Amino acid sequence: MPPKPNCEPQKYIREFRLAAPADVKVGAILTAETIFKPEVHVDVIGTSKGRGTTGAMKRHGFHGLPASHGVKKHHRSPGSVGSHASNRGSGRPKLGKRMAGRHGAERVTVKNLRIVKIDAANHLILVEGAVPGPNGGFIMIRPTKKKTKIAT
Repeated sequence: MPPKPNCEPQKYIREFRLAAPADVKVGAILTAETIFKPEVHVDVIGTSKGRGTTGAMKRHGFHGLPASHGVKKHHRSPGSVGSHASNRGSGRPKLGKRMAGRHGAERVTVKNLRIVKIDAANHLILVEGAVPGPNGGFIMIRPTKKKTKIAT
């Protein structure tokens, strides 16, 4: 029978594969300074901010139609949706056509970010670069699988 942890259950629990068995006791508290070291590169995984239903310009970066020269109330539209010639026989737009819809609120991995500093007193990791998600959101940090960048 494996040993039982003598602690309260946490809100988020994640499992990570290790190359060798860990020598950590069940129920032990892991801190940032015991796992990571400064000047090491990591991958940061989180859920991006949800933006709800957005148009094609915001969701896919389309440039829209001209503001003048005969365009009436279609400046932010995606433009042509499909043609009879490209969809011979189906009569509908092709699958994967980039249109308006739900934007954000999906898993995003930002790779190869450098750990600048580890604040052991406040259990914080200072990372150089963009971290996905809102302020106060939950993220997962893992050692990167990419080769680290060489400073020039």
